[in-house]
Amino acid sequence: MYTNQKSKIMNKFSTIIGIFLIIFTASCEGPEGPPGFDGFDGLDGLDGQDGIQGQVVEVDGVNFDYDADGNIFSTLVTFSDVTDFEVFESDAVLVYRFDGTIDLADGSTADAWSQIPQSFFLPEGTIQYVMAHTFVDLELFIDGNFDLSAIDTAFTDNQSFRIVFVPSVFANGSKMDTSNVANVMAALGIKESDVKKIKMD
Repeated sequence: MYTNQKSKIMNKFSTIIGIFLIIFTASCEGPEGPPGFDGFDGLDGLDGQDGIQGQVVEVDGVNFDYDADGNIFSTLVTFSDVTDFEVFESDAVLVYRFDGTIDLADGSTADAWSQIPQSFFLPEGTIQYVMAHTFVDLELFIDGNFDLSAIDTAFTDNQSFRIVFVPSVFANGSKMDTSNVANVMAALGIKESDVKKIKMD
């Protein structure tokens, strides 16, 4: 009996305390005060580069010089002469040679580009376009297994190449098909209108 009565008293006490807390909390709310001052601006971060992940440069009017001692044709393209894109040692440099235009099924034409190295099988033997590059320049060669001094100038004069600079961050993490320049441009987000065109003197 005593325990039961004590339980009732505690229940009434808890109810009274609960009502008191509700009234106290409600009475503490007043009108909203004025807004505080704005905080200080943070430090400006570095702006990222706008635009594309890499660059494509089309170099027209490339002529090869013959080295009789080595029986090889070569030409040098210095990057600073054709682009302001910063090339690092770890970047990938891809090169494609212009093969002419091809007719498409809808009646239009398209440019055909072949990735270097590129081989041709001639009656005299085989020639191959190859290349070597640093982060400052690109050297293109025409090598072969016969006397190249008399090869057709269609291979050596007024050639066009597309040079694709692929930053190492993208090149190392991507599985793009590099055999087709259109696929590479699509992977990098580069449109035809973004291609920088240079005519060699």
